[in-house]
Amino acid sequence: MPTITSGSAKRYTEAVFRIAEANHSFDRWEAELERIAGLVETPELAAFLSAPAVGMMAKDTVLVRLLDGVSPEASNLVKLLLRKGKLALAPQIAAHYRDLLNSYRGIVTAEVVSAVPLNGEEKKAIARRLSQMTGRQVLVQDWVDSSIIGGIVARVGDQLIDDSVKGRLEALKKRLAPA
Repeated sequence: MPTITSGSAKRYTEAVFRIAEANHSFDRWEAELERIAGLVETPELAAFLSAPAVGMMAKDTVLVRLLDGVSPEASNLVKLLLRKGKLALAPQIAAHYRDLLNSYRGIVTAEVVSAVPLNGEEKKAIARRLSQMTGRQVLVQDWVDSSIIGGIVARVGDQLIDDSVKGRLEALKKRLAPA
């Protein structure tokens, strides 16, 4: 399901996005934020970074080595997050940045729930159909929920499309129920 982004993560992301826009470095920032988020989510590193016995200088040194090759701006972001005790926000920042970038590029994300896993062709077909309905390029994020029995439930922005067996059965039940 979608990631919930904290207010702090949104503020950092919006600042990064403005920098990326000014420098025309959207793709570089996307890759670097993903790299930082992946690193922060590593259990061993997360334990090291959260250990009170480890000094800030040692944490900074390890992060600089692990992030060798990232831009100075991304390195500064990591150092700032570390100093503020907010490095754990990196995955949220990366996810929110991706959402902002997709919106900037006119791409919407469709959250699609199906009873069984979708294969690549099914995802493409759903994306094409939803693109036709919305007039925008659609990326499909899919989840499995066997309780819908069959079909799909898709959410694109505020629009909900329930083409599930469960939804059809509930609609039939309402129609057949006595007034």
